[in-house]
Amino acid sequence: MPLISSTEMLQIAKTNHYAVCAFNIHSFEMLQAVAEAAAETSSPIIIQTSINTVKYLGLNYLVAAAAAASENTGIPITLHLDHCTDFDMIVRCIRAGYTSVMIDASMHPFEENVRQTRKIVEIASAGGVNVEAELGNVGNASEDSLPGVEGLELADPEACKLFVESTRVATLAPAIGTVHGITRQHPEIDFARIGQIAENVDAPLVLHGGSSIHAAHLRKAVELGIAKVNVATELRVAFSEAIRQVFSSRPEENDPRRYMNAAKEAVKRLAIEKMEICGCIGKAGDI
Repeated sequence: MPLISSTEMLQIAKTNHYAVCAFNIHSFEMLQAVAEAAAETSSPIIIQTSINTVKYLGLNYLVAAAAAASENTGIPITLHLDHCTDFDMIVRCIRAGYTSVMIDASMHPFEENVRQTRKIVEIASAGGVNVEAELGNVGNASEDSLPGVEGLELADPEACKLFVESTRVATLAPAIGTVHGITRQHPEIDFARIGQIAENVDAPLVLHGGSSIHAAHLRKAVELGIAKVNVATELRVAFSEAIRQVFSSRPEENDPRRYMNAAKEAVKRLAIEKMEICGCIGKAGDI
């Protein structure tokens, strides 16, 4: 099976009230791990990369590896460019074979966000590539600090409706109280806002900052209309911690296949846990 656009995948998830997990990978081992998790559970997945990961691993290498994962597993897989502000990079990724891209112009005034998003939609739609955009400010958090809901620029439900109608963007990531990264306390999610936005727009909704959310809260967000859940930092931490544990118990270890395999298994376990929470296990046949 070739890489597919996430447009239909996420519409199906929205209709059937589950969410597809979108995993940010930082190495080819992480890519293999989430693909294996999807194959073992028959779950559709979205493999995501940041601009820095594209630069680190190489654009053509990434597309080839993701395509190989899709062909080898037979699982519906989307390759997505996450949080990109660089127009040229988005175009390069589309031409190279990415099947979904995110134009993040959320730091700009509403009208400029609309203009930039519409421009990418016009380019991507010709090839059936999904486009995601953000409204409001999801923000970032450290382990020691977490802004409350009132401290974030949350997405206005009416603005979301106007934004989707003006841009025809396929998927929308509204700021609803979550933050990127892992924090010591759980984010204060505005669940009522999720429901209001879901009622206002036809586009599937994306939850950014899925690493610090309590399982029960994540399930509730999915029930209210979230169709895509992004997980990044938590995977990276699990991967790194597994390698640290190998060297802690076996300081003399020098075979990358051994310590990388431990890291892959840790990522796979966590990926399956997130898939179970989001309700997408066994849903590969829906696509």
